Amino acid sequence: MIIITPQLVLDEEELTFRFVRAPGPGGQNVNKVSSAVELRFDVARSAALTDEIKQRLRKLAGKRLTADGVLLIDAHRFRTQTMNRKDAIERLVALLQAAAITPKTRTPTRPSRSAREARLTSKRKASQIKQTRRGNISPHD
Repeated sequence: MIIITPQLVLDEEELTFRFVRAPGPGGQNVNKVSSAVELRFDVARSAALTDEIKQRLRKLAGKRLTADGVLLIDAHRFRTQTMNRKDAIERLVALLQAAAITPKTRTPTRPSRSAREARLTSKRKASQIKQTRRGNISPHD
């Protein structure tokens, strides 16, 4: 069981891991050992997630989410499978935690009377300053 939030728990059986060869430096080790991890999580069929979380997760995941609704996370930062597996799970948990937060709805407000008056007086003051900058230059000089 993976604890995302106190109310949201994910079963590890919903996750699928595939181990592939990692790109980048590593000498002979990179050609022999499949240390990179590809984590697959089926968002569309997950029973643990609510529809609201799934919708927010679709926006947050972006191109990591396939057309079938499967979230793909590639982890190849470390040289060992276990560390990359742990990294992939941590990144999944962080993404799900971000999706679990409900955004605050904006309550529309109006500026107060004093704020409106202060804005207008500052505009009048700026206008007066600009008017004093204008010289009485006639076009026929």
